[in-house]
Amino acid sequence: MIGTIRKHSSWLWWIIAGLTIISFVYFMSVPGANKGGGSGSSGNFGVIYGRTITAQDFQEAQAEYYIYYWTRSDGHWPDTSANVSRDDMERDIYIRLLLAQKARQLDIHVDEDALVTAAAEFLRSISGKGQPVAMDKFVAQVLAPKGLGVADLENFLRNELVVQQMIQVLGLSGALVTPQEGSQLYDRENQEISAQAVFFAASNYLAQVSVTPAAVAQFYTNSMAVYREPDRVQVSYAWFNVTNFLAAAKTAELARTNFESYVDSAYRQYGATEFADAKTPDEAKARIRGVLYRNRALADARQAANDFAAAVFAMEPVKPENLAAYAKQKGLVTRTTAPFSARIGPEEFNASPAFVRNAFQLSADEPFANPVVEADGVYVMALAGQLQSAIPKLEQILPRVTRDFEDYAAVSLARRDGTNFYYNASVQMAVGKSFAQTAVANAQSPQVLPPFSLSSQELPGLGDRAELGQIKQAAFTTPPGHISNFQPTRDGGFVLFVQQLLPIDETEKKAGMPRFLGQVRRARQNEAFNLWLQAEANRELRATPFFQKMAAAGAAK
Repeated sequence: MIGTIRKHSSWLWWIIAGLTIISFVYFMSVPGANKGGGSGSSGNFGVIYGRTITAQDFQEAQAEYYIYYWTRSDGHWPDTSANVSRDDMERDIYIRLLLAQKARQLDIHVDEDALVTAAAEFLRSISGKGQPVAMDKFVAQVLAPKGLGVADLENFLRNELVVQQMIQVLGLSGALVTPQEGSQLYDRENQEISAQAVFFAASNYLAQVSVTPAAVAQFYTNSMAVYREPDRVQVSYAWFNVTNFLAAAKTAELARTNFESYVDSAYRQYGATEFADAKTPDEAKARIRGVLYRNRALADARQAANDFAAAVFAMEPVKPENLAAYAKQKGLVTRTTAPFSARIGPEEFNASPAFVRNAFQLSADEPFANPVVEADGVYVMALAGQLQSAIPKLEQILPRVTRDFEDYAAVSLARRDGTNFYYNASVQMAVGKSFAQTAVANAQSPQVLPPFSLSSQELPGLGDRAELGQIKQAAFTTPPGHISNFQPTRDGGFVLFVQQLLPIDETEKKAGMPRFLGQVRRARQNEAFNLWLQAEANRELRATPFFQKMAAAGAAK
């Protein structure tokens, strides 16, 4: 994309860079290009479709996978996710390598205009505000810390477009859905059902729970694994609050002879997009000045933090207490966090993943971390304590265990009454009583649910009493005129009475069929493509060391 961006420089940067000149954030040294900490630069990576996979091939696919994962996991990286193992990552990297090789065989290419459009849409989609994120900001803040760059983003976007073309070609058989089959599928997905329900909520049973020391102790004994604390860490830190540097930053910026012309230029170029919600040009320019002041203040805070950290790191002997000692000399206040886990982070402030990651890399031998830039300033931290995973004693967490016991007992009582209601209702409805009569006779209040179908995305009034999927499962597996079994939920449970299937709105069906049929065909295409991919992977990836290792491990079990 570097070449592509240059070629379209007369207009592309205004599309994908947004407020580049204003949103620039100062960074010190950036970690070396490690491609997310992947494989080394040499080694055996196997053969796919008769072509030897090089270290460069593997590293490029690994970089693409990292960006792919980031886009689909709310901004997390696979190497910091507890849900992704190294084997998971390597498997998916090899899948990407296989697809790239197949694309070469099929001579599938992406033109530069499509790539430019994909880049613009990508940067717009991740902002969540309808306007694109600045390219340099995205690279500096998101990609560079993982050793990734613009070239990796280009490869990722290019190959995503290639895969979409491959799905269309190799999944073509899945697109052959007849209108008759589509009509049947539409009816199945969109036919609504009318139903009533009786909910049994645990909150209504809390007053009936008998809390005794013996019962709480027994509950704790049976649930000890739930209360195990993960590995935790405490850090002491000096905080260089960005607001403390704003006044000086503002003075320095205003002293620049070309500052206002700089603001005017930025407004002419970006005001209509980045500050479209500003009521007047003066308001937009004021906000541009604010961004510039804050960026200058953050840079100054970073410099002050660097100077402070350099002095602390130079003190002998190296020990965590040096942070507080030097801070006291400089008239700075240090604070200490409560113990926190890698998953949750410190409770005192909203820390970034980089802060948490650095905290868990501290040790007695390396008690300090390099300054960490956060939205509110820069932090210099030192190890204050490490706590290994352990189960607290009952007396340490008695209030928490007591609340959990009350909730558990209340849910049990709700489920007991719900199960009894189901059996009583089955008998009483069998002799001619209606569901409503049966509910009232058992001191319950039936609720009429709004009509819903399998395609419904929400059910007004349901709240958190049950998951919509549970309601659908019970409704569409129960014949009309009958009641479902008692369905346990996290908060208790419910019994559903299916009154009837409602007729399809033929006018609405006629209008919605083209879009629905397109969705079905795309889903079938994806399914056909996945079946093809599974067969190709089973055959072609046999000659790679990773899949040979997996096969050997499976045979050893």
